[in-house]
Amino acid sequence: MPTIIRIVPNSKNRKETAPPLVVALAYDGLCTFEFGIAVEMFGLPRPELPQWYRFEIASCDPGPLRATGGLYITPSAGGLRLLAKADTIVIPGWKNHDVLPPQPLLRALRRAAARGARLVSICSGVFVLAATGLLDGRAATTHWRYAARLSQMYPAIQVNPDILYTDEGNILTSAGSAAGIDLCMHIIRKDFGVRVANTVARRLVIAPHREGGQIQFIDSPMSDEGLPWLSRLFGWIDANLNTQLTIDRLAARTHMSHRSFSRKFHAAVGSSPGEWVISRRVKAAKDLLEAGSESIEEVAVRCGFADAGALRQHFNKRVGTTPRAYRNSFGARPAPGLADRPPMF
Repeated sequence: MPTIIRIVPNSKNRKETAPPLVVALAYDGLCTFEFGIAVEMFGLPRPELPQWYRFEIASCDPGPLRATGGLYITPSAGGLRLLAKADTIVIPGWKNHDVLPPQPLLRALRRAAARGARLVSICSGVFVLAATGLLDGRAATTHWRYAARLSQMYPAIQVNPDILYTDEGNILTSAGSAAGIDLCMHIIRKDFGVRVANTVARRLVIAPHREGGQIQFIDSPMSDEGLPWLSRLFGWIDANLNTQLTIDRLAARTHMSHRSFSRKFHAAVGSSPGEWVISRRVKAAKDLLEAGSESIEEVAVRCGFADAGALRQHFNKRVGTTPRAYRNSFGARPAPGLADRPPMF
């Protein structure tokens, strides 16, 4: 017999200024893991964090709904009407990228976007957002296995198959399933700040922010046996981050022309050489901020940034916080009894 899960809406009385309402979409053939991410990140009660999200489930199919793994879900009453009052709508995957979403769902999502609601997709859920037309002319991502199909079906979308998530203001998309956690952490960080996001990350025993893109998980030839010039170059870049790493210099290391090197690098890695170098410099800065006590200026120089301002700009863009705040949260702390002040957490 299949397992039956009944989801009961939160019926507690609301204050006049109610916390933001997150509504997750449910459908027949539900992606269980992606749905679980939405429930865990937004639906789990967190009494230690005041004004945490309210959470509801909106079904676009009559229940009970089948879910991956032999589960059946009976969502709370309300259906797509719940989308009309949602502050954030999460689409946790989709049945199949070739299955067009029903028109009532697409109309409800367009209306929600028009009134300012935030629309969020995890993994293949981007195909639902794409079908609304709301992603036309915007950046989006999905699992690297679906990226080519997304580009083919919706050429007006700027598909980036490398990054873990995109943020286009009121429309956000994530890459493969686990990248949905990264995107949800990003949303929590935007809504409640870095300190609360770090608290949630610690409770979940996850990193508050992952560096890099999903290219690191693609089964592509990165070893000495496959692309020896690239693996050697990666090691050399990490060892020379504090020097000037122009594309011409990197190309010379691989005995290629500027144009040929840029093309082959992007084809293999999924990003430009310049973006890759910056990502490695930010990673090195994180390591120094966690392990040492150098000033922000010293960290910037050691990692190859022009100055502390350049470090802050690139660090905030990729990590979602400032170098100083990151060090305060994750830097090495004195042993118990030796600290001048209590730890933040």
